Amino acid sequence: HVLLVFAKEDSQSNGFCWACEKANFRCSVARTPESALECFMDKQHDLVIIDHRHSRHFDAEALCRVGAGSMCDTVFIVCPQRFVENSNMMACYNELLQLEHGEVRAQVKLRAGNAIFMALDQSQEAIEITSEDQVIQYVNPAYESIMGYQPGELLGKEIIEVPKSEKNKPDLLETINSCIRKGKEWQGIYYAKKKNGDSVQQNVKITPVIGQGGSQRRHSSMARIHSMTIEAPITKVINIINAAQESSPMPVAEALDRVLEILRTTELYSPQLGTKDEDPHTNDLVGGLMTDGLRRLSGNEYIFSTKQPHHIPSHLTTPLSLNDIPPRIAQTMENEDSWDFDIFNLEAATMKRPLTFLGLKIFSRFGVCEFLNCPEATLRSWLQVIEANYHSTNSYHNSSHAADVLHATAYFLCKERVKQSLDPIDEVAALIAATVHDVDHPGRTNSFLCNAGSELAILYNDTAVLESHHAALAFQITTRDDKCNIFKNMERNEYRTLRQAIIDMVLATEMTKHFEHVNKFVNSINKPLAAGNGDEESVKSILTSPENRILVKRMLIKCADISNPCRPQELCIEWAGRISEEYFAQTDEEKRQGLPVVMPVFDRNTCSIPKSQISFIDYFITDMFDAWDAFADLPNLMQHLDNNFKYWKGLDERKLHSLRPHPE
Repeated sequence: HVLLVFAKEDSQSNGFCWACEKANFRCSVARTPESALECFMDKQHDLVIIDHRHSRHFDAEALCRVGAGSMCDTVFIVCPQRFVENSNMMACYNELLQLEHGEVRAQVKLRAGNAIFMALDQSQEAIEITSEDQVIQYVNPAYESIMGYQPGELLGKEIIEVPKSEKNKPDLLETINSCIRKGKEWQGIYYAKKKNGDSVQQNVKITPVIGQGGSQRRHSSMARIHSMTIEAPITKVINIINAAQESSPMPVAEALDRVLEILRTTELYSPQLGTKDEDPHTNDLVGGLMTDGLRRLSGNEYIFSTKQPHHIPSHLTTPLSLNDIPPRIAQTMENEDSWDFDIFNLEAATMKRPLTFLGLKIFSRFGVCEFLNCPEATLRSWLQVIEANYHSTNSYHNSSHAADVLHATAYFLCKERVKQSLDPIDEVAALIAATVHDVDHPGRTNSFLCNAGSELAILYNDTAVLESHHAALAFQITTRDDKCNIFKNMERNEYRTLRQAIIDMVLATEMTKHFEHVNKFVNSINKPLAAGNGDEESVKSILTSPENRILVKRMLIKCADISNPCRPQELCIEWAGRISEEYFAQTDEEKRQGLPVVMPVFDRNTCSIPKSQISFIDYFITDMFDAWDAFADLPNLMQHLDNNFKYWKGLDERKLHSLRPHPE
């Protein structure tokens, strides 16, 4: 029964009224101090909520004191001190449920507790209650009378201090204790010794108290979680396991405890590597790509400064439109819709500016300007300024890599299954995300930045540092100048949807969540598609649900981002050399700066590039592209992957550390 003390009706008082109705609570409303005091005298309410926002009507705290004095078993809440003002009905509903499961029930139990102890005191049966460490907490008068003790004489004593009868079997106490430790009740004949030394036979029942504060602590109270109206799937799983434990034998309950421990960790999808000696290449790759550098902390600080976004260099000229692209460059892009397209030819032809030219062509092919309602000149300026913010000095994370990822993204978007799943806004989001996904990349990993105490790592709290920076900077660059703001003419809600999709895809390229994304894709999309009967309706419902569209977009950009091992062999070898050089440069700098060396195997003097590629393919690529191929049908990529793996294996078997076999 809830009493609302609100001077006037408003959205907040209505919110609590609606919430009471939804929760099937009885609800009374008092508008004046006098009527509130009358309600207090009835002593019928379990919960009183007093409005403190309009102090001119009444003194809420004074009312609270008066009420608490006359209704000692009632829970008092002053709004907005204890409850921040929020008229949303669900917020009020959740607050009421949490109060009911928490403080109100505690008060009810307290009231019941007093009555229970009164009943125990009056019982003719001898009753003893001990703590977990066997200290006597309570004995009732019947126990004291039968055993010959004075009132209160046994309280606080350990059981071992109380004399034992010699008539019990030697192992009886151990049997009883073993039973109690397992959470089971024991019943049988027990000989107790009175204070005067006489033994008395008793038919005893000993029951462990299971629950909060009892001997078995694993069954923790889930009241607050159960009270939530929005429940995460993992919470449901944990609740089901908790419920199953209640009636499980001890070995099963202990096994379920271990399951719960695993489920409560945040690294559910990250495979646990064996010993570091098993494969140092795999261990270092995983350590470098899937941690935030916190595993090898250093007291050194290295300030990696965030640079201001670059403006377009004045000496660079860009074609006014697709028609103005120089013939030599246009020729290198003729087969840009083929998987075997050579990005390095375009890099050379454009003097390391492939992203602007390839972007113009691909965005035109997908009608991006029409979708965004922006002129081609704006798109051209945007591509140019984004490309200017990639570091041409990086051997790998430069605008050629961005152009390569854009090309792969466009290729995947043309696959029939992908087209069935995504809407035009998803396609545009994917193309933009691919273009900006590594903008202003410093050529160093997240682990390096965190260990170095860089400004970016501090800004983003050592969490998805680079990916957060790429996404944020992309929107800063885009929106700061109308000349390159490709979103300027979009309707607000559509822009918000597009922006969210771009951010989500850029963040998906962070490797710490790699296995989570792949597992979710397999379990939510591949398995249901394989298990279904293939009818059009069920396939459509799987492909087009909002949750699954997000998973498809994440998988698409992840595969585009690290598709190098699935490229034609010469392209794969070139990319392998470039990423290795970038890691070598990082290791060199870590040694110079006295920072932890995140990936020790990437020492330019000792590293085996074939081994590092084999580890990368084994650990990250094979399962992901198997899943993506099952969805999008990519036999040519899988053939390249197979060829490239055999190539690296061949070099490794010959104990070669280089990109290519030594010339004869």
